[in-house]
Amino acid sequence: MCRNIRTLHNFEPAATGDEVHAAALQYVRKVSGSAKPSKANEQAFNRAVAEIAHITGHLLEDLVTTAAPKDREVEATKARARAARRYAPA
Repeated sequence: MCRNIRTLHNFEPAATGDEVHAAALQYVRKVSGSAKPSKANEQAFNRAVAEIAHITGHLLEDLVTTAAPKDREVEATKARARAARRYAPA
């Protein structure tokens, strides 16, 4: 999975539309191999982002879990600790 795409399911508060759009954008960038499409591909690129964001929103609404919702701050702290270990000088 692309490192910039974050898990959006089972957080309190729920993922925002901006977070869903950002994940869709990262996905389309990864699949297309292009961070910024050419003018010729811009319409298809933007349509793909919109459609994937729409479907992702439906997916997040439909998923069920018995696990307690995750706290965004706790998860961010864990991610920072992992990054500090990963990028610490040897």
